[in-house]
Amino acid sequence: MISVYIDGLCEPVNPNGIATYGFAVYEDGKSIVQKYGVVGKGEGMSNNVSEYAALCEALKLLISLHLDREEIIIKSDSKLLVNQMNGLWKCHEGHYISRYEKAKELAKLFKNVHFDWIRREKNKEADSLSRKAYIEYRNSPLESNSS
Repeated sequence: MISVYIDGLCEPVNPNGIATYGFAVYEDGKSIVQKYGVVGKGEGMSNNVSEYAALCEALKLLISLHLDREEIIIKSDSKLLVNQMNGLWKCHEGHYISRYEKAKELAKLFKNVHFDWIRREKNKEADSLSRKAYIEYRNSPLESNSS
């Protein structure tokens, strides 16, 4: 079984801050991949955009690793993402709609994918990866020159 922990953040303000994501992939309890990155900065960025970016990036990676036929459990501390991906909540509006739609398309490519909500305390690794992306971006020479 494949477990994927995902998280996103938007700092120093939400919305319109610096949006980053992180995720960690485990196969039968063993860590196989950690990844993080920057989604964007400014107008249109939010925590929800970041959360969905994490999900899309994780799903694309799983496809590239040919794991789309495995049982996949996506774990997130975002109730919005989990409940929308499970079809319990509708997606009405927001800057994240295009990423939500992309996530739904990607999820259809999997034979057996589930979405589970977890407490923030259980998602520390993905959270620290998204924070690492944020800190690295803030400390980059490019960002320092534009501030």
